[in-house]
Amino acid sequence: MGSLDEIKTDFHNHVLDLQDRITNKMQEIDASLTEGLTEDPWERKDFDGNPGGGGRTRAFSGEIIENAGVNVSLVHGTVDPSFAKKIGGTNNSMWAAGISLILHPRNPRVPTVHANFRMIQAGEKFWFGGGADLTPFYPHEEDFQYFHEVWKKACAPYGTYEAWKKTCDEYFVNHHRGGEMRGIGGIFFDHYNTGDTPKDAAMVKDVSENFIESYFPILEKRKDESFSDEDEDFQLHRRGRYVEFNLLHDRGTSFGLKSNGRTDSILISLPARCRYTYKYHPKKGSPHEKMLSYYYPKSW
Repeated sequence: MGSLDEIKTDFHNHVLDLQDRITNKMQEIDASLTEGLTEDPWERKDFDGNPGGGGRTRAFSGEIIENAGVNVSLVHGTVDPSFAKKIGGTNNSMWAAGISLILHPRNPRVPTVHANFRMIQAGEKFWFGGGADLTPFYPHEEDFQYFHEVWKKACAPYGTYEAWKKTCDEYFVNHHRGGEMRGIGGIFFDHYNTGDTPKDAAMVKDVSENFIESYFPILEKRKDESFSDEDEDFQLHRRGRYVEFNLLHDRGTSFGLKSNGRTDSILISLPARCRYTYKYHPKKGSPHEKMLSYYYPKSW
């Protein structure tokens, strides 16, 4: 592949195709998502009011997957100069394409999952970023090991797993909650650019292909498990912590809003239901108390 424009077009086509394949897998597992899908193509203006690209939002609501968003966007044009400076751009022009998804299952024995893969150009600089992380609500340790094993295998040809796992463990953290992670991690990378753009793009595309294998076997395995009111109560409180991270700390949320992205598409990451109770803590000796010990970096 030759020019930068060709690489950018190819990357955008890849995330569109990945969005379709993930959608098909979701609907295969949860048939109610066929009717519970709102597909919403959208367009945006750039900072100067000129056409600035857009995206394809898919919002889901179903019986197995309570709510989800699987979004693809391609945005371009000018941005606020102060924002361009903040992200390290050489001028106030920007181009970005990527896929971002969040799945919130109804059954608290099934983990929530998030993933995104993107390419960004800011002025003359450009880079790749993304990853995938798991937020479980029940201590099925074999699921956590499985998720990490898939990403270890995905990263093995590039020797990136340990570094990307460490970045993930350090990023998805509610620092105002004493360093508590929102889940059990996965992989995360940002500002990735080795200087060989065709090679970098091929790597990110290859790694992104592993999302379906990393998550859907867990969903299929756990979706019909019986659960208690206590399981659901813990899930809803942990979803509250998820909301705290996304609104207070997540750079993707901030980037989308400050680049004149589409607010509803950005905040689709939030769960349909969550709960907050003053000084919440699960019952002593419960599986949920045990689950709290997993929200800190561990070797998988």
